Amino acid sequence: MSSKYYAVCITRTCGSGGTEIGKMLAEQLGIDLYDRKLLRLASEDSGISEELFAKADQDVKKTLLYKVSKAVYDGEIIPPESGNFLSDRNLFEYQARVLAGLLQKESFVVLGRAADFVLKDHPEAVSVFLSASPEACFLREQEIMQTDTIGVNRHIRSINRYRSDYYKYHTGNKWKNPENYDLCLRTDVLGYQGCVDVICDYLERRLRRKIR
Repeated sequence: MSSKYYAVCITRTCGSGGTEIGKMLAEQLGIDLYDRKLLRLASEDSGISEELFAKADQDVKKTLLYKVSKAVYDGEIIPPESGNFLSDRNLFEYQARVLAGLLQKESFVVLGRAADFVLKDHPEAVSVFLSASPEACFLREQEIMQTDTIGVNRHIRSINRYRSDYYKYHTGNKWKNPENYDLCLRTDVLGYQGCVDVICDYLERRLRRKIR
């Protein structure tokens, strides 16, 4: 029997407008959006401070080990008495457990956090990869950052590299592989509202019920 709840897991390239689309989608569907808020919930679940969850991402992404190794999510929580209790892997496991628990209680949109992989065995979870042309991404980030061309391009490369490394580290998969996702959409072609409409249409077909 299928659940009455569903999740939309959004993965996005820097400058594609994925965060804004996630907000628009959540608002249109009347459900919550989880991004940084997920760290707070994981903190409450584990008893570990929210600052440590945020610091784990920052620390690990600076190391070479992050780029060449893997800590693929397997659902196993490391106990408090272990020396690895505060490892980046364990902090990710808590975030994953929170996501799975949320899906038993509510529908939601989640940005990043490799949520598509974490919830891949849940038929009510839909994964979406959002991207745009390099030119469109550049123009969007330049408008936000108000800095020179070199600075904008460096920022985009840095964010995309981190997201790719994060995804590879925690899932063992390639971030941009279309086989990982139910939908791959070009935001500069469809527009933000167009992407929201396509995702909603797909959800209704997938769940076989009205959600709006």
